[in-house]
Amino acid sequence: MGVLPVLEILPPIMQCNHFRHLIPINFSVSALINTIDGFAMLLAFQVDFDGKPDSLFFSDGQRRIDFVLVYEDERKKMTHKRSDRKKQKRKRQVYESNLINSGLQLEATRSVLDEKLIFVKVHAPWEVLCTYAEVLHIKLPLQPDDLKTRDSAFNWFSRLFRVDENIIKPEQEFFTAPFQKELLSNFYIQDKDTFFNPATRSRIVHFILSRVEYATKNNVKKFGINKLLDTGIYKAAFPLHDSSFRHLSTDPNCPSERYLLYREWAHPKNIFKLQPLDFIRKYYGEKIGIYFAWLGFYTNMLIMAAIVGVGCFLYGCLTKDNCTWSQEVCDPNIGGKIIMCPQCDKVCTYWNLTITCESSKKLCIFDSFGTLVFAVFMGIWVTLFLEFWKRRQAELEYEWDTVEYLEQEEQVRPEYEARCTHVVMNEITQQEEHVPYTACGKCIRMTFCTSAVIFWILLIIASVIGIIVYRLSVFLAFSATLSQHISGTEAIRKYLTPQTATSVTASLISFIVIMVLNIIYEKVAILITDFELPRTQTDYENSLTTKMFLFQFVNYYSSCFYIAFFKGKFVGHPGNPVYWLGKYRNEECDPGGCLLELTTQLAIIVGGKAIWNNIQEVLLPWVKNLIGRYCAAARSQKVIPRWEHDYHLQPIGKLGLFYEYLEMVIQFGFVTLFVASFPLAPLLALINNMLEIRLDAWKLTTQFRRMVPQKAQDIGAWQPIMQGIAILAVVTNAMIIAFTSDMIPRLVYYWSFSVPPYGSHSSHTMKGYINSTLSVFNISDFKNASKPFSPWFVNQTCRYRDLRYPPGHQHQYEHNIYYWHVIAAKLAFIIVMEHVIYFVKFIISYLIPDVSQKTKSKVKREKYLTQKLLHENDLKIVKKTMGKIANKIIQGVDSTF
Repeated sequence: MGVLPVLEILPPIMQCNHFRHLIPINFSVSALINTIDGFAMLLAFQVDFDGKPDSLFFSDGQRRIDFVLVYEDERKKMTHKRSDRKKQKRKRQVYESNLINSGLQLEATRSVLDEKLIFVKVHAPWEVLCTYAEVLHIKLPLQPDDLKTRDSAFNWFSRLFRVDENIIKPEQEFFTAPFQKELLSNFYIQDKDTFFNPATRSRIVHFILSRVEYATKNNVKKFGINKLLDTGIYKAAFPLHDSSFRHLSTDPNCPSERYLLYREWAHPKNIFKLQPLDFIRKYYGEKIGIYFAWLGFYTNMLIMAAIVGVGCFLYGCLTKDNCTWSQEVCDPNIGGKIIMCPQCDKVCTYWNLTITCESSKKLCIFDSFGTLVFAVFMGIWVTLFLEFWKRRQAELEYEWDTVEYLEQEEQVRPEYEARCTHVVMNEITQQEEHVPYTACGKCIRMTFCTSAVIFWILLIIASVIGIIVYRLSVFLAFSATLSQHISGTEAIRKYLTPQTATSVTASLISFIVIMVLNIIYEKVAILITDFELPRTQTDYENSLTTKMFLFQFVNYYSSCFYIAFFKGKFVGHPGNPVYWLGKYRNEECDPGGCLLELTTQLAIIVGGKAIWNNIQEVLLPWVKNLIGRYCAAARSQKVIPRWEHDYHLQPIGKLGLFYEYLEMVIQFGFVTLFVASFPLAPLLALINNMLEIRLDAWKLTTQFRRMVPQKAQDIGAWQPIMQGIAILAVVTNAMIIAFTSDMIPRLVYYWSFSVPPYGSHSSHTMKGYINSTLSVFNISDFKNASKPFSPWFVNQTCRYRDLRYPPGHQHQYEHNIYYWHVIAAKLAFIIVMEHVIYFVKFIISYLIPDVSQKTKSKVKREKYLTQKLLHENDLKIVKKTMGKIANKIIQGVDSTF
């Protein structure tokens, strides 16, 4: 090791008060240079663990640990070459010396369980905290909130579900303002040690860690803890949990907030309790707090939707026995005498309509008038949810001091700063500033990123087409394998039809393809966003959110859109079927209708997705931690410090709760976009979300290291995404009712075609509906390519699902007048339903303001106090000072005269 680097770093270290008492008085510089490990020892002087497992302080018991860095002793590494180990050591030493130059204080302790590991504890002194609190525009208390609040009329009811205030005391509310060092006396400081809470301290320290240099190569500075973690120089960097989640801390200075969160929030016994959001925000920061606030609000709103959905489902169950058209299908004298045409070429044979008896009974439950009512209700419900969430979000913005969290207050990402090599002129300030790329370079990057996203979306569409081809080809195999005799009375034939087998296997394959593509695209989306190089962390997450959701939208919903709006719609008729790619005959709906198949597809994807996510998000971290504890069982008799306990937990990941948001928004899409096919979807979502809140809370408090607290004003790009889903949901549900269900054809028959001049009944009725909606085909009109192998001699005709003229008519096999009436009714229904719901949505949006009057008053009061305390007081001091100067001048003039 050279002399120059040591001498360069030695003076600032010697000036640091933290190290003065650690370096022996007679320790000479030459002796230090000659010592092989003297440099490392000087940077982070090692102290022995003091045997206090719950301590959150340095060995002196005074300075709080704000962050922990973990590295492996380079002398004991065997995985790299010696030269590589020296380079890593050099970078780490330079990084730690620059941390000290930035004002942070370091203390190292060797691991109790693994001698190779070194834990470097980081402490930010008061001056550092004040300096960076001003840089980060952190809002801090001015004075207690003196606005009178009126108790809600429902407070007595909500108090039954709140956390006991004797256990978790409500946070005192303050008026706040961005911190300024020169106005320190105006802030509400009772104790310097608690003025900056642990979450704020960790956020400040992480900001410093992300911007400190560790090397310079080709005049390009390399900096940031993230780069050091990626290259393996440090193994981990994290803030500490304040206690064990199983018991209270033995340290009297520790509030044991983690234990309280586990006991009153994450424990399964609290599944029906409201969340302590202020306490969550205090411990984990605003970003996690806003996620759980949104998830809790969404779950509470689902209660209303679930109740109405269950009511519509029960209505369908109660009225299914009065379903005339289903009775006709199951009647042996009606459905039993109707012979249906084959649904595929050659290998398929004729079949009896009574086969669809069970499917028709199930369809009566979901395809009823209650479904229409529920679809309209959900169109209004989603608007109420989004508008009331805006109000709730505005309240949280004020209470959590993020009202004025503007883009200019958010710090630039270190990765962006590192690439700022081009100089441009700012049009607003007329000053030069550094940017990572020129306008042409930005255009090239955006073009490349957009092209990459479009390519992957087209890849998903190609996979969906592959699934469709699979369905078309495998249907032939199932039709040839499964029993297709008309006289068959086997119980299995009622449930395992070729259509059912094809639908179930295709849904399972589709789910597997979705999961595989998700894993691949997740990495691709991160690479694309990294290449795009967004300026701030919010820009980065919003850009990644948009890319991921576009992909997920196509990935998850494409198969559902195919079943709902394309399958069985363009099939032609038995004498002239429509073929895919000129080879595969287009797929027809299940005998029970495509609505049931859509429900099956939704159940498999939503259920499989929930199971997969729980395994990936909860079970895997638990198993990893269990294995880690098992491997360390032989050494478990040793007392382990808090930082070592936390190190063996799982890291939360760079994207934090991104995947939790994604999972819930995808679920939100299933609940709203296709709810007309399955009214019980909100109930299942409600049950899932009640468990999801506690599972996410359990995971954060028990299985993961403490996240770095981050500021967040709202839920980011997820808000406009949900608004887009809400608008699209009205269209999809109207089209599902019009084109996927049989509600409109039944209504047209009831009101027009059951009575003269088209019908023969004297009054409006559903009798004869089945016979009226099944067209007739002459089997002699089969083409050789589609003529079935098995002959049929009992009758010369068969029936198929369509509205066409019979053979012998002058317009045989063309669409009849009933068909055009139904098409007109469907289009009219879609237009009327959309306009009615959109009009109601507009009225609701207008009547419900985004910010309540109560919140507006608080914001105005806070601005007034900020103006008064921080500016008028300074003005009074200036006036008082100027008055004294004026008096002295006057006295001087008088004495002269």
